[in-house]
Amino acid sequence: MTAPAKGPYSRVILKLSGESFAPPGERGISMTDVVHISAQTYRAKQQGVEIAIVIGGGNILRGAQFTAGNSSVHEATAHYMGMLATVINGLALQDALESLGCETRLMSAIKMDGVAEPFIRRRARRHLEKGRIVILAGGTGAPFVTTDTAAAQKALELEADILMKATRVDGVYSDDPEKNPHAVLYRDLTFEQVRNQNLRVMDPTAIAHCMEHDLPILVFNYREDGNIERAVRGETIGTRVTSKASE
Repeated sequence: MTAPAKGPYSRVILKLSGESFAPPGERGISMTDVVHISAQTYRAKQQGVEIAIVIGGGNILRGAQFTAGNSSVHEATAHYMGMLATVINGLALQDALESLGCETRLMSAIKMDGVAEPFIRRRARRHLEKGRIVILAGGTGAPFVTTDTAAAQKALELEADILMKATRVDGVYSDDPEKNPHAVLYRDLTFEQVRNQNLRVMDPTAIAHCMEHDLPILVFNYREDGNIERAVRGETIGTRVTSKASE
């Protein structure tokens, strides 16, 4: 069983982009990068928090790359291809976590019995209660839905306390900090501010889900070692998005 949580959260959903599995600007899977983020996640789990991870697949394939121009791949097919890429990443993450001594379960929204369990909400909750890190692949199992939205949906299904999005920048900025050195980092935002200012936190559907159900979002930089642990302890890092402005 999972030890009692020492921080403010008992159960979190951690959203990892596929890009976190490869060096900046590169494609494919770098197990050095995967093990680095796995080690952070395992140390966070040892603090007593239950962790489920929703994984993207952009390091391998994005469905959108087949939808531009006159591609012969149907858009729905392209999205399914992207979902399969998340399963490949899930397998790599599972082995990396287990190499560190962490018990895991890989669950897929697309039926893939040979490599992953089907996602069943009650079963996923039971795995979390037993102290396993649950890796959720396959998005929602349906096309035309991003993994951001999948993460929001899974957070609501599993009754997580917070949705944490690990990115390659320190949080949510007024502009792209990789292009604009004068971009301002926000520490606290409301969902209304995110929508009104069209800030790039998560896709609009994911924001709408979290806003409707008052599920907070934390956006932070996974590349700084120890940040996942700091996040689950409730330390002030990144950008926190909630229904009401911080006092």
